[in-house]
Amino acid sequence: MNRAIVTGIIAVGQLALVGVAVAPQLSARVAGDTYLLQVAPLDPIDPFRGAYVALDYPDLRHDGSESSGAPGLGALEDGEEGDVYITLVQRGDVWAADGWTRDRPDEGPYLACDDRSWQIRCGIESFFLPQDAAAETEDLLRDGAVAEVRIDGRGNAAVVDVRAP
Repeated sequence: MNRAIVTGIIAVGQLALVGVAVAPQLSARVAGDTYLLQVAPLDPIDPFRGAYVALDYPDLRHDGSESSGAPGLGALEDGEEGDVYITLVQRGDVWAADGWTRDRPDEGPYLACDDRSWQIRCGIESFFLPQDAAAETEDLLRDGAVAEVRIDGRGNAAVVDVRAP
């Protein structure tokens, strides 16, 4: 087979893999509805990952505990692991967890998460931003803030902003 054709096939395959990897975040940003979630700071800037703020969502935690200093929303200790869905209910100006289930809800809004690691993760635990803005955002979080999260019809979520309530 021609070397140029093989190289082209490999390049297209790699582009397709990138598309699959970012599809949930892209879907949430493009087709999702906006929800405000209460957030708290969890972790400062990490020198290995760059400027970001690790976010904690006290109103979404499953076990009702305070943040343990680790990202995630607690653990669903039912002897299983895999997909977890968090249904949301509006409480004032923000949205909070209403229930946790292994079965995809028939109607939304809900977050599609997983607990294949030791914590429930929904893909909204980190908010990346420029170095100078990271310090400002961390200060804002200490004073109380909300995350603007876009959630699509399949529960995929993406943080688009962190701001004062």
